[in-house]
Amino acid sequence: MQPSEIQAVKQRFGIIGNSELLNRAIDVAVQVAPTDLSVLITGESGVGKENFPQIIHYYSHRKHGPYIAVNCGAIPEGTIDSELFGHEKGSFTGAMADRKGYFEVADGGTIFLDEVGELPLSTQVRLLRVLETGEFIKVGSSKILKTNVRVIAATNLNMAQAVRDGRFREDLYYRLNTVPIFVPPLRERKEDIVLLFRKFAADFAEKYNMPPIKLTEDAKKLLTEYYWNGNVRQLKNITEQISVIEQQREITADILKQYLPKEELERFPVLLSNHRSDQKTFTSEREILYQVLFDMKQDMIELKKLVYNLMNAQENQELMQKDITLSPSFAAPHETFIPATPSPVEVIKPANNLGRESNQFPGSKKQNSFEEAAEFQEIEDVQEPMTLEDMERQMIKKTLEKHKGKRKAAAEELKISERTLYRKIKEYGIE
Repeated sequence: MQPSEIQAVKQRFGIIGNSELLNRAIDVAVQVAPTDLSVLITGESGVGKENFPQIIHYYSHRKHGPYIAVNCGAIPEGTIDSELFGHEKGSFTGAMADRKGYFEVADGGTIFLDEVGELPLSTQVRLLRVLETGEFIKVGSSKILKTNVRVIAATNLNMAQAVRDGRFREDLYYRLNTVPIFVPPLRERKEDIVLLFRKFAADFAEKYNMPPIKLTEDAKKLLTEYYWNGNVRQLKNITEQISVIEQQREITADILKQYLPKEELERFPVLLSNHRSDQKTFTSEREILYQVLFDMKQDMIELKKLVYNLMNAQENQELMQKDITLSPSFAAPHETFIPATPSPVEVIKPANNLGRESNQFPGSKKQNSFEEAAEFQEIEDVQEPMTLEDMERQMIKKTLEKHKGKRKAAAEELKISERTLYRKIKEYGIE
């Protein structure tokens, strides 16, 4: 599609942003709309997945037919079959009359199954039959009914992992995933964050009849570098809070911090500190994890140096005490004082044998302390470093052990999505 055509789609459906990933998702939605292929929309919670089924329905030949959106996660497991496929009178307690299901009502149109990953396995079997043959049976009936609907599904789960865990049927997954559309999270659309904030601020200013709020430059920087776990939904909520509560219409970074979750601010000081001149902008979760692991390794090296210096200082102090004890002024009258001069034939151990077992003489020990420190640093530098993959594996393993194998909690602490964590666990073979 041409950029002007994509822009027209955005204006029609109220989509804000110029991200390349967002434009790609819109392009795929428009291109697949004229067909009857099933579409699976994936993305984190709050990214705006609900806009894409509407785009597909509007640009399809079914646009004059019904469009029904169903939140599968909000329907109890005991009634979801009745909601989707209908039921006969008396089929269960409370079934006082016949009822049409969503698939029967949406005949000739489009049905959007949001949070499709929450469907129970028994319902997944029924859904697979509808997708393959267009046939379904009401609850409590033996009569086969036909329907002609376009199915679009969406989920924020890692469906491939759900299939491996046995929580989702593999055949249904591939049947739904005929055309995949990925909606990027807000942190991968940094150029759109300020645009979205400005749009939301204008909307709330009109809604509450007040001047719109504006961001200072430091507030814009903080806004774009924030992680945004809740994506667009979280940004909209925070914009509304600031618009209503703050009397000052110019929002600084200090004011903005009061509305951002404190646990997120404390968890990512590298991203959100305004006192560092070498501030970095991370473009992926992997880079954040690598930076944390690298900082930990640097701290360990500094700790080793500190311990070595303390040990060396203690040895020098003991040697000085020994020199005082053996000096002529303190020696017994019958003892003969011998200066601590190294013998020409004495064998000196290599410098890498550091510590108390060294055979260097007291007189030379103090003089060579700076040389030993330099050699220690050289040895430290040439040690075989851990690879980034090893550090990442170790960090994930320790976090999983900390949370007793609970992957959702581990993913939240590592600040990566569950989908990424599942993939890493399989990639590294972590038990």
